[in-house]
Amino acid sequence: MSTASAQALPHDLRSASWRPVIITGLSGGGLSTAAKVFEDKGFFVSQNLPPQLILELVDLAAADDSPVERLAVVSDVRADRFNGSLADTLEGLRRRGYSPFVLFLEARDDVLIRRFDSVRRTHPLQGDGTLQDGIDREREEMEGIRSAADVIIDTSNLSVHDLRRAVEASVGELPVERQHVTIESFGFKHGSPRDADLIIDVRFLPNPYWVEELRDFRGIDAPVADYVLSQDGAKEYVDHFVDLLSSTLKGYRHEGKDFITVGVGCTGGHHRSVAVAEAIGKRLRQQGQVDVNVIHRDLEKH
Repeated sequence: MSTASAQALPHDLRSASWRPVIITGLSGGGLSTAAKVFEDKGFFVSQNLPPQLILELVDLAAADDSPVERLAVVSDVRADRFNGSLADTLEGLRRRGYSPFVLFLEARDDVLIRRFDSVRRTHPLQGDGTLQDGIDREREEMEGIRSAADVIIDTSNLSVHDLRRAVEASVGELPVERQHVTIESFGFKHGSPRDADLIIDVRFLPNPYWVEELRDFRGIDAPVADYVLSQDGAKEYVDHFVDLLSSTLKGYRHEGKDFITVGVGCTGGHHRSVAVAEAIGKRLRQQGQVDVNVIHRDLEKH
């Protein structure tokens, strides 16, 4: 099937909820790891196809007689060496009636440099310049895709296992009719999550770390959770924030944003933020209006 022969909207999509996944982002950001997560979840994963072939592959996979139930395509800045671009491809998919889900992975410059140095690779856009030059060029070229992504994950502080959990939690089952909210606890001393749409700070609550019998527990443990949520203003804060978030979600939906990440921070990411994140997640699930995942980025860090 040529590109020219596939311009009409597909009439044989197996369901309105079928969504092709585009995994993209910065070189060294964790794209290969994310691809493996999707493979483990039963996706057919294709890597580094030219933009024109992505359109054809999606048409083939979406057909009623296709053996492919779910499709993910990995595409990075190298795809732009061919005619067209990833941005053109995404627009082409939307013109054909698809609703592509775009997952964008990134990391801080110092982390990307360390990752490239560890595997002794050059950056695909480095040319005759430095590794930093290549990273700067890639950030500039990918900014348009980043701004339109459904989910952005900053992998700077994530181990391979943490990244797997973050991808699984952020993507979920790719709901279409319902919004998807990820509540992510973290410790400010490890850095704020750059991929969060909203960040709240719960360091105003007394720290269980200074209660000797609670220090070795975590916010997922009942003694700590009960302590945190019993403090003056804690439950009221959760209630008010859930009300605020619910009204905010309506605006996000109007703007076409269906995947939202909320960061909940305390000092180390062990106690207060964990307990409050769990409480917010529980309240949202009780409302039943959105799909919710709760993850704890720094729970095991020292």
